[in-house]
Amino acid sequence: MPIIESKLELRHAVYDLTLPSGEPWLHEVKRGQVFRILDLEGNQAVDTLFYNSADPLERYSAQDTIRAQRNLYLSAGSVLMSNLGKPMLTIVADTCGRHDTLGGACAAESNTVRYALDKRYMHNCRDSFLHAITHCTCGVGTQLGKRDIVSNINFFMNVPVTPPGKLTFEDGISAPGKYVEMRADVDVTVLISNCPQLNNPCNGYNPTPVRLTIWDAQ
Repeated sequence: MPIIESKLELRHAVYDLTLPSGEPWLHEVKRGQVFRILDLEGNQAVDTLFYNSADPLERYSAQDTIRAQRNLYLSAGSVLMSNLGKPMLTIVADTCGRHDTLGGACAAESNTVRYALDKRYMHNCRDSFLHAITHCTCGVGTQLGKRDIVSNINFFMNVPVTPPGKLTFEDGISAPGKYVEMRADVDVTVLISNCPQLNNPCNGYNPTPVRLTIWDAQ
């Protein structure tokens, strides 16, 4: 879990936004730009997907990424691969040290199965993803929909794999001010749900804002 700090300064950023808890975000990051997600208050899960802006049928692939780096977890130096086996982004700085690739996004269905029937109508990441992509056309004439929501990254989320091969949702390993930075290897459209989950410790049972920042290619 290498810890590598950034040398970028906020005053040189070309984009800077604080995203409230539970809200989605859809934005393009150009090739060579560096994109930072900063955990403002600590222990906040940030569910994230990436699409090739020119052809969104090419998108982040958990399977290809895990296979290429031979590691279930992401950290500095990890290359995020597409479903075509091509690099999409590279993690160039990371002060958290580990990010989840397996836990997936919370949904009405999973909230019902895992917790209780009355949790079905709680705000969830899958609905946030769908709300964002159904209001935007990504790529030339391409409208994304349900089938385009694939296995996502959970930045700052702690989902250990037990010796028998099961997943557990544990307290986060992030803290206030921790961040991860990625350099885009192609033009990518970033889709985020700043997770609203209240039923497990991925957000410390208290979802909080994150800060999203972009710098132009150096």
